[in-house]
Amino acid sequence: MCGRYELIDGQRVFLRFNITTTAPLLRDGVPDNLDVRPSQQVAAVVGDQVLRLMQWGLVPFWAKDATIGHKLINARAEGIAEKPSFKRPLRSQRCILPASAFFEWRAAPGAKTKTKYRIGRRDGELFGLAGLYDTWTSAKNGADAATTLTTCTIITTTPNAVVAPIHDRMPVILRPEDEADWLNPDLSEPEEIVTFLRPYPEEWLEARVA
Repeated sequence: MCGRYELIDGQRVFLRFNITTTAPLLRDGVPDNLDVRPSQQVAAVVGDQVLRLMQWGLVPFWAKDATIGHKLINARAEGIAEKPSFKRPLRSQRCILPASAFFEWRAAPGAKTKTKYRIGRRDGELFGLAGLYDTWTSAKNGADAATTLTTCTIITTTPNAVVAPIHDRMPVILRPEDEADWLNPDLSEPEEIVTFLRPYPEEWLEARVA
């Protein structure tokens, strides 16, 4: 799974992802966050390089309540096109979550504690995590107005050689040349979309104890 990541030097997001439009709360920049966690508001790129805020933990539009988001922080790439929570967003609601690193924990045999690893690009550049998003609206409750919530999930896949000794899953990191196609709303065939959901080249990443 991918349950923690990092985004530092958030000003680089605008240039790195060719941002054209920014949500009001992000116009002063993307705040650094050394420990991005589920349920937090995260910066995500959608459509024509639009940067907006979403809550991490997908709440499908059909959900009865928002608590399901705690269970859907990740979406496994395997079979994603058939999963009720993900098949609709996979076709038309894809996003990219900018990151500078992600974290995984490894348990050594006989150890009581796990070792935390920071995994990022060797050159220090930002990268984009493949995500899906959805918009959920609560039912009106008496005099209370309905609540609208936009949420996202990070897609995971099998690990490359850098991550495999640490964990059996890794987030899907999009190759830079695939990012525009991932966000392209005209790309809607699952058979083509899932070809992007593969491990990142191991030679581009490094892992170190955090």
